[in-house]
Amino acid sequence: MSPAFARFVFVITALFFAAFFLWPVGQILRGGFVDADGRLTFAYLTALLTDPTYLGGLRNSFLLACAATTLALLIALPLAIVSDRYLFPGKGLLGSLVLIPMILPPFVGAIGIKQIFGQYGALNALLHQVGALAPGATIDWFAQNQFWGIAIVEALALYPIIYLNAVAALANLDPALEEAAQNLGCTGLRRFVKITLPLIRPGLFAGGTIVFIWAFTELGTPLIFDYDRVTSVQIYHGLKEIGANPLPFALVAVMLFCSVAIYALSKTLFGRASHAMMARATSVGGARPLPPARAWLCTALFGGVIFVAVLPHLGVLLVAFSQDWHGTVIPQHYTLGNFELALSHDLTVSAIANSLRFASIATLIDLVLGVAIAYVVVRSKVAGRQVLDFLAMLPLAVPGLVLAFGYLAMAQDGKFFSFLNPTRDPTILLIIAYSVRRLPYVVRSAAAGFQQTSETLEEAAQNLGASPLKAVCKITLPLITANLIAGGLLAFAFAMLEVSDSLILAQKQVFYPITKAIMELFQLLGDGKFIASALGVWAMAFLGVTIAGLSLLLGKKLGAIFRV
Repeated sequence: MSPAFARFVFVITALFFAAFFLWPVGQILRGGFVDADGRLTFAYLTALLTDPTYLGGLRNSFLLACAATTLALLIALPLAIVSDRYLFPGKGLLGSLVLIPMILPPFVGAIGIKQIFGQYGALNALLHQVGALAPGATIDWFAQNQFWGIAIVEALALYPIIYLNAVAALANLDPALEEAAQNLGCTGLRRFVKITLPLIRPGLFAGGTIVFIWAFTELGTPLIFDYDRVTSVQIYHGLKEIGANPLPFALVAVMLFCSVAIYALSKTLFGRASHAMMARATSVGGARPLPPARAWLCTALFGGVIFVAVLPHLGVLLVAFSQDWHGTVIPQHYTLGNFELALSHDLTVSAIANSLRFASIATLIDLVLGVAIAYVVVRSKVAGRQVLDFLAMLPLAVPGLVLAFGYLAMAQDGKFFSFLNPTRDPTILLIIAYSVRRLPYVVRSAAAGFQQTSETLEEAAQNLGASPLKAVCKITLPLITANLIAGGLLAFAFAMLEVSDSLILAQKQVFYPITKAIMELFQLLGDGKFIASALGVWAMAFLGVTIAGLSLLLGKKLGAIFRV
């Protein structure tokens, strides 16, 4: 590794993050804590924290994130333990199906949930049929408690992140540690709490942190549920006052502080709290067979969770194929016309093309920058490489909503980056936003590949006359192709279905990405809901193929990509 190359990568990355990460964050802090005369002030923060509306929004967002993370953990941890410890019928298939929620953004799933549990939805129709509900009576299940409706939808969408981390953590345990505890009389639940849980705690907290931050800043799902008593929606509605009202800036700053504090807590308490394992397991361990009744019980556990988790997807799928769905358990008339409309509608055709263009360019940037960063962090000895690693991972701690608001603030007329103003053309800002937000996945994947590939192979190539760059390109990169494909696919898929950046930065119809188009279509009268669902089914199919490919490439290591 050439020191000059390492320093070059460090400088380029530092400039990139300074311009498109630290600068927009600085604009938020300036807008929230600097008055019109350029003096530091806490008046905006004080006004914010004494306003019952904003304070209630922060409280609801925090409680919503706690509820969604707790529910996701309660779903994911038992599944991970059962999957790691036991053999049961259909284990391979069910282990893949349990990841299905990852193929749909939570706010799109909310469309299906509303159709099933709405006032004239499938559940009420079923209750009418069995006589459990009086004729003409209706119950709008989630309208009566929108908070728990949103928490459940988000937990069902996000639990696979915790599941993947838990499975990976359990797979890395030395079974001899648990066997030693059992030989000393520590068995059952006590052994799990005293031995297993502390050993897998870093993995659980890593996944839980991502879920918490995601739920804390989720914008699309509360919008679909018409729940405006959360900070994310208050920020979204405050965009129209961005030039005159400093309170939205203060609100975004508070959300930023909360998210970074959670991230810092996870890194401080659990990020480096790894327990040393033996280089080779001292016991065979592994999944063991169960008596038929208990084995089928495990199958039923997975099947039950999968059934509940796919209800949003089933709802979206049925809406997409239906001509009309009102007051019946399932649609009475089906059509493919919604898909034809979705692929021919003026809004969707341009949206698909826009998303493909934005996501492709962002992924290319991530691959080039991510591989360079990972190589410097893993292979070089240059001073400050840990700072480089920290910068690359920091976007996981800063919500997309915060960054998007920062980009909007820094590109206002009269600012240095006004030429990027998204009210005229958001293309460059959307590409930058997508690449910054998804760069950690590529860096993590590439770093794992470099760590697993011996450096002596590159040294041998250099001894035979190859330059350091040629040795990397000809020897190392082909060996870590699977890692690069995995990171690239994940970055591309999640960029295609990015919500917060798309909803905030894309302000003209001609530049709408897919997620913005789905949201706009859903709000239209008439066929809007059906076309939006058809577009959502396309998104499910696309991301489903991507996740299946990632699972084949990385297996149990897939969870490491989501770690902070």
